[in-house]
Amino acid sequence: MSQDKNICYTDEVGVQAGVCILFRQKRIKFSQEESDMKPSEEVKKMFEQDRFATDNGAYIEEVDDHYAKCSLNIEDRHKNAMGAVMGGVYFTLADFALAVATNWQEMGSVSLDSQITYLSRAKGTKLTAEAVCVKNGRTTSYYRIDVKDDLGNLTAAVTATSFRVEK
Repeated sequence: MSQDKNICYTDEVGVQAGVCILFRQKRIKFSQEESDMKPSEEVKKMFEQDRFATDNGAYIEEVDDHYAKCSLNIEDRHKNAMGAVMGGVYFTLADFALAVATNWQEMGSVSLDSQITYLSRAKGTKLTAEAVCVKNGRTTSYYRIDVKDDLGNLTAAVTATSFRVEK
């Protein structure tokens, strides 16, 4: 482990198609202050134009370098006929977090590919999606987005590739 106090490392194990994958993630800590990760009014206003997500209740909680945390309060309109949160709600929130993480500093990235695995039913009243960059390349980036309920249950795991379009 590094001695640098401004860098934190996390190891996460993911399972895809029966294969265990270890993700080594490096995130720069810009400050111990949680408020430093709060999105500016300018960033919030920019993503209000992401109408499908925001009209369905998604909002931005935190942003950082190639990182976003977005949430949604679960309402009756988000539930399916069985009373559970509809799968599209999890995916919409994860896709919104990806969009924010890849575009809040500079607009121009689009989702190229996404895969979602539904792991458990949300038991709380709020969903939160955290998008973390695993690999940031010249034109493509690879993200892992975990969707959890407010009780800490991992409800869905998403992997996504984004593509930076030419300007």
